[in-house]
Amino acid sequence: MKRSAVRPSPLFLSLLAVTVAGAVLTLFDDSTAALTAGTVLFVLGGWAVSLCLHEFGHAIVAYRGGDYAVQAKGYLTLDIRRYTDPVFSIVLPLVLLAFGGIPLPGGAVWINHHALRDKRVESMVSLAGPLSNLVLGILLSLSVILFTPPAGLAAALSYLAAVQILAFVLNILPIPGLDGWGAIEPYMSYSARQFGAKARMWAPFVLFAVLIGFPTIGRLFFEAGYGVFELIGGDRWLAADGQGTFLFWR
Repeated sequence: MKRSAVRPSPLFLSLLAVTVAGAVLTLFDDSTAALTAGTVLFVLGGWAVSLCLHEFGHAIVAYRGGDYAVQAKGYLTLDIRRYTDPVFSIVLPLVLLAFGGIPLPGGAVWINHHALRDKRVESMVSLAGPLSNLVLGILLSLSVILFTPPAGLAAALSYLAAVQILAFVLNILPIPGLDGWGAIEPYMSYSARQFGAKARMWAPFVLFAVLIGFPTIGRLFFEAGYGVFELIGGDRWLAADGQGTFLFWR
């Protein structure tokens, strides 16, 4: 791969700057307004950054696997505009994150599967996205363990880490439209792939409706997600503090 193929866009760098600014604001935890504003900026900015990295993960593996068109489409620039639809990729995910706490996958990259070398590469393209969320969750959790930041920042880091792990658990579910389905789809029968193609647009929304509309199922999902979060060293109670500050209107 040519080094010039990956060029982080100014917009991605701006999202990073917003995230860092939010982290700095949380250090002024003697001011409720600064702590709240910082947590909101940090979590929303961090989630947008992770969306870029998630979709970049799909694209870079596809590029290495033979689909060189992803470069021309701008997927290797980490520019969030290349991965998103204004409503379904930005507004809806942020609304669900803010009110339901469910990290809806918000982006999309269009991969030419016929250009990929084999089924294994196809599976890895799908898995690369959620694995990026897992790695981010681990790194954020480790930052709390290793550096013991001030309480406000530790809570914000922990909540963003938990969101990453929840996104990982959600995305690896073998449901059409999610990455878990994409990872196993190359090995499915033709009829199963046809079913997946037809269900891809609506199946995730049915899943989210079930998670929100049936509290028992929703609790099972969150318990599974937080179980993984604790396995990697995450602190559930710190994450709850961060969520409480993020959802300041509740």
